[in-house]
Amino acid sequence: MTHNHLVRLKSRPRGLATRDNVTLAREPIPSLRDGEIAIETRFISLDPAMRGWMSEGKSYVPPVGLGDVMRAYAAGHVVASRHAGFAAGDAVVGLFGVQSHPVVDGKLALKVDTHQAPLERWLGGLGMPGWTAYFGLLEVGQPKAGETLVVSAASGAVGSVVGQIGKIKGLRVVGIVGGAEKCRYLTQELGFDAAIDYKAGNLADDLQAACPAGIDVDFENVGGLILDTVLAQMNLFGRVAVCGLISSYNATEPEAGPKNVRAVLVNRLRMQGLIVFDWAKRYPEAMRALGAWHAEGKLKLREDVRDGGIEAYPEVLNLLYSGGNFGKLVLRV
Repeated sequence: MTHNHLVRLKSRPRGLATRDNVTLAREPIPSLRDGEIAIETRFISLDPAMRGWMSEGKSYVPPVGLGDVMRAYAAGHVVASRHAGFAAGDAVVGLFGVQSHPVVDGKLALKVDTHQAPLERWLGGLGMPGWTAYFGLLEVGQPKAGETLVVSAASGAVGSVVGQIGKIKGLRVVGIVGGAEKCRYLTQELGFDAAIDYKAGNLADDLQAACPAGIDVDFENVGGLILDTVLAQMNLFGRVAVCGLISSYNATEPEAGPKNVRAVLVNRLRMQGLIVFDWAKRYPEAMRALGAWHAEGKLKLREDVRDGGIEAYPEVLNLLYSGGNFGKLVLRV
């Protein structure tokens, strides 16, 4: 292969990203310099944060620049190396972008063991979403055995791992998802104590029935009405770990803030945002713990792998914002 197929950001979306916002390009693969590796991408991770990276404005990382390669985690195999730590054939993951044959600094790549788990799983529960779940719940949520944990978007890449870690740590775990099939998945396959279908229209009553002792920890991935409903049922000194606000990512007008913010005062809640980069030096710790639980059968992981290659971006990405995916959404290259 002598060319790299890639996606560059052409314009900033208003609402959902469309094909008009990106440029599909075919460019020569550059020669390797010292310290670099060439990768053949097999899978690209599609994550809710990708929509935010397309927008201007202050965030935890700068927005993707117009004309730049679209930012994305990806997994593949090294095909050539001028870095002492990598050899041809090594399986690697990293922030390589939406491209088929990236050339990157070896410092940006992490070797993974495909004998332990398939390559795509290192973009899901054993990779960045898993690390987010691990540190977000344990460091920010600070759960204690016997407490009640609520997880929104609970069948997704992060939420499904959060709930299972909660069970491992002895919590009562309640997931919020859209649809009866996802509810069954949470309770019958992942071991959640209860699951709530927010699309059924009885969120507040169903949440109260599933959490008779109130809520001690909320792992928030959605925001909006779901966050407001959960805040109203939080216990004294509860913790809210804000991982994502997916309900607003494609909003064309600013959304109103939480209506139940008074609950933060009355119940002396602690609400803290989290970005996985904050624990970058501790990624190996999360990988060891998640890998061990997975090997022991305590952590079940599911990927939603879609075909279509680079050309399917961003249409496949948009499945995330309608709940059209079931498990970690991955694009096969």
